[in-house]
Amino acid sequence: MNTQAKGGFQYFITLTDDFSRYGYIYPMRHKSEALEKFKEFKNEVRNQNGKSIKALRSDQEGEYLGQDFDELLKECGIVSQLTPPCMPQWNGVSERRNQTLLDMVRSMMSQIDLPTSFWGYALETTTFTLNHVLSKSVQKSPHEMRTGKRPIMSFMKIWGCKAYVKHQMSTKLEPKSHKCIFVGYPKQTKGYYFFNPKENNLLLEQVEQTSQVVEENPTDLETQPLRRSTREHHEPERYGFLVRTHGDVILVDQDEPKTYQEAVPSPESEKWLEAMRSKMDSMSENQVWTLVEPPEL
Repeated sequence: MNTQAKGGFQYFITLTDDFSRYGYIYPMRHKSEALEKFKEFKNEVRNQNGKSIKALRSDQEGEYLGQDFDELLKECGIVSQLTPPCMPQWNGVSERRNQTLLDMVRSMMSQIDLPTSFWGYALETTTFTLNHVLSKSVQKSPHEMRTGKRPIMSFMKIWGCKAYVKHQMSTKLEPKSHKCIFVGYPKQTKGYYFFNPKENNLLLEQVEQTSQVVEENPTDLETQPLRRSTREHHEPERYGFLVRTHGDVILVDQDEPKTYQEAVPSPESEKWLEAMRSKMDSMSENQVWTLVEPPEL
């Protein structure tokens, strides 16, 4: 990445379980950390899932090559499957996952007023989200495939939303809460990460303290009785790029044409046509579809 993320991270490595489509992501300061991150991944899979890695499919990039990496795979009995040069479709799961992650990060960052250095938190949040929603590739969500338990969707929040996090201790005259921005889910505990713009620091709130966090609610947190509204709720317009169709969430740029008919007459029609041709060629090369005869009506 061109911009260094919070924590000094410049790179990241993604690993996807081919069976459940559960994704793992590890930020790195240097590409040379790939071997250590793979060891971390291997230990996490073994300790948390009780499974062992059978094979590692990757391209022939330098971070997956080298004597140390090769010796580790042989020592653990892991088969190394290197895809041929210029044949990304042979590793289609990872290629599509990386493209999806980056598309989601760009969309999320464009909708919130945060420094680009927060791309790391956005990336980890997209991975968390994809692990908890239904996938077309498997019958259940990757989280349920991995753990056997259905994910609790009420735990998930809109990335970048405003939140008021109650002070642990405050005087009678001080504000009772921090005005913060939700930026992610910590891996080490069940809770939330919040960014406090005023103090330029990150706050970690564990799930036991979520009663002290109120989204998009500037009212005082002083023991007011809860009332259930009967009004119909709608997503705010600034999240209009999130469209739900049959359980799937699709990211749409509000400023872009939504149909071919809208794109062709636009001032940038040539660019859109070129983008279409490029996308079709890429999808054809990666074999993301199979041509079949149309069904009889």
